This record gives sequence, C-alpha cells and structure tokens, in this order.
Amino acid sequence: MTRLVVLSILLALPVCPLQAGEISFLGGFGVTNHPVQSTGAWQVQYLEGLGENFAYSLSYVNQGHFISHHRDGTAALLWLRTNRVHRQLSLGVGAGPMFYFDTVRPPDGTPADVHGWASLVNLQASWYTQSRWIYQLQGSWVRAGSSFDTLSVLAGIGYQLDAPPKPGPDVKATRQIETTTDNELTFMAGQTVVNLPGNGSSTAGSITYRRGLWRYLEWTAGVLYEGRSDLIDRYGLTSQFWLAKNFFEERLALGAGFGFYLADDRRREGHSGAFWNEILSITASYRLSPHWDIRSTWDRIITDYDRDSDIFLAGVGYRF
Repeated sequence: MTRLVVLSILLALPVCPLQAGEISFLGGFGVTNHPVQSTGAWQVQYLEGLGENFAYSLSYVNQGHFISHHRDGTAALLWLRTNRVHRQLSLGVGAGPMFYFDTVRPPDGTPADVHGWASLVNLQASWYTQSRWIYQLQGSWVRAGSSFDTLSVLAGIGYQLDAPPKPGPDVKATRQIETTTDNELTFMAGQTVVNLPGNGSSTAGSITYRRGLWRYLEWTAGVLYEGRSDLIDRYGLTSQFWLAKNFFEERLALGAGFGFYLADDRRREGHSGAFWNEILSITASYRLSPHWDIRSTWDRIITDYDRDSDIFLAGVGYRF
C-alpha cells in the first residue's frame, strides 16, 4: 500500500506547468559502518524544475557490492535549490523516500532478496556550461532503518533535455500538450538476470501494447517471457502505468512505470499455478519515422520468494 501511495504522488508531479528536464550519470564510492566497508557506487538521475527554487527527481541508485550485500534502489526526491552565487552554479538539497532491493549473501546461510524503505538526503552542486552539458558533484546519505546506512560521494555529468534560454537551470520549458504515445505495439528481446548466486541468466522476450491516457500518463499490457535457467522458468502477463515525456521535437521519449505481473514459475518451490508479483521499469524510445521507433526497457521483477530479476530488453515498436 505504501508503494501505491508513493506512486500516486509521482503521478501528480508532472501536472505542474513549469517543467524542464535534465538527466545525469554519476559515479563514485560509498561507505558504511556496519561493519566499516567501502565500495563503488553509481546513480542515474532525472531532475525536473518546479520553479526557480524547487525541483523533483527520480533516480536509480546502485550502492555497490558490500560484503554479503548488494543493494540498489529507486528514489523520488523533492529539492530546494538556488543559483544566487552565480547564474551557472546551482546548489541544492533534496530529500525523499528510497525503495531498496538488497541481495543478501550470508557466508553460512541461504541467499535472499530483501526489500525495504529508506530515506535519502542529497547535497548537490551543478555547474551549467554554455552548452547543455552539466558538471555535478553530489553527496548522499541513506538511512535504511532495519538495513544498514551509507554515505557516498559521486561526481558525473548531466545533459539538459530542454534547451535553456541562457546558461543555468531552466524552469520554463514548453508544456507538452499531446500524449507521449498514442498507440504502440512493441516486440522486444533480451536477457534476464536473477539477483541470486547461480546460473540465473536466460533469454527473454516480450510483446507489449502501449496506450497514452493523458499528457504524461501511459498504460501498458503485455506478455513477458523471462526464460528458463537453474533459478527460474517464468512467464506471464504484465500491466503497468507509466510517467512519460517527449524530448527533441518528439523524437526521444523517456518513461518510468510501475505495475503488476501475473506469472507462472515452474521452478518455484510448491509450484501451484499463477501468482502476483510487482514490476518496476524504465524505458526509452527513439522515433525513426511517424510509425516506427526503437525501444529499450529495464524491468525489475519484485518477488516474495527470493527470485527478483532484472530484464534488459530492446526491440522495435509500431505506432498507430
């Protein structure tokens, strides 16, 4: 239920008329004191202005490989920011919830997929160049309650997807009037990786129908085959709602989705037919012509029997 409440908040964010997006890729290292460890970390972040001093962001956060833990997650933050020191220098602080996925690998126990909520606080300095490129430095603090806390330092580059009128944060991009997608039928293939030790890789494929419901809101229904490995033999039906937005004169579209996956897994212990899972996804498409595009998607399958998986798909879509 908490996940559905957070999703409802995210769906309401793009209604604000002041919108300008930027995407960032950052890497660095993180530390934890439970016990003291350090490891590499990285993050992909989409940030959009909500006015001169406010913004929100959606992020994928990979905290790396600590001993016995490999934790990553998705986060939604609200930001306060200012560029009064210099027009091209933006200083900001963001805070919000993070839903994490922790692959726990105890030395003397059975590996497990552990899910939970954490709070994430970011401090960020961004330098906006004369072009659309951005240089960024970010510090992050994750407080995870029953799990472990981390501190990380990341640096990277960003790119403004909406052209600003002058160097600096853009808060007055053109408002999207039409739906991001009308109707689209997509055929994709790729690979499934189960997030547990063992032979969990397999060939995957999907067929998906996508329908634009409103400016930034889409719905999909699809058939997903995750493939067959030593850990899963899983396939089923998916249904998701998506946040999506066009860029570059409607050639590029980015989206994030959440929904449900009615699956059957013949490797599941006590196998007894179809069961419900949750699915969290990120997608990007590039339009080649009025009717054809190429699309890539990352899906995270969230299970309650320690068989979470990542599915990487790419293919072609027909729009009508």
